[in-house]
Amino acid sequence: MMTIKDFRRIALSMPGAEEGSHMGAVDFRVGGRIFSTLAAAKQGYGNLMLKPEQQAMFVEELPAIFIPIAGGWGRNGATHVVLANVSEDVLEGAIRTAYDLRVAANAKAGRKLSGGKTPAPAKRKLTAKTRPKKKKT
Repeated sequence: MMTIKDFRRIALSMPGAEEGSHMGAVDFRVGGRIFSTLAAAKQGYGNLMLKPEQQAMFVEELPAIFIPIAGGWGRNGATHVVLANVSEDVLEGAIRTAYDLRVAANAKAGRKLSGGKTPAPAKRKLTAKTRPKKKKT
């Protein structure tokens, strides 16, 4: 049985991983991009950002541990990990899979690591001039 604390410890043990927050939920990022979250921690889940093919293999092999997230996120590979049912070895391997996927995607997109960590992209402040205009219907 793993806990939220264990999930956090393992996620942050990945090289260059940083804890962040998106819409009030804890997330873990590398190169400024999310590879796992604790958005469903209250339900006893950690979440992984996988490819749909990877998700299908995890769910097929260990259906008591891995559950596709409902809706579009799940169809795109977002996967719950049932913390009460997972061993440390399995959790570490699953988090590493999500992490490696994100690192590969970052490299493909040209994101550079500096000193082992990559800063998140600068947020653009929306002003009257830069805010997208609403279309009238």
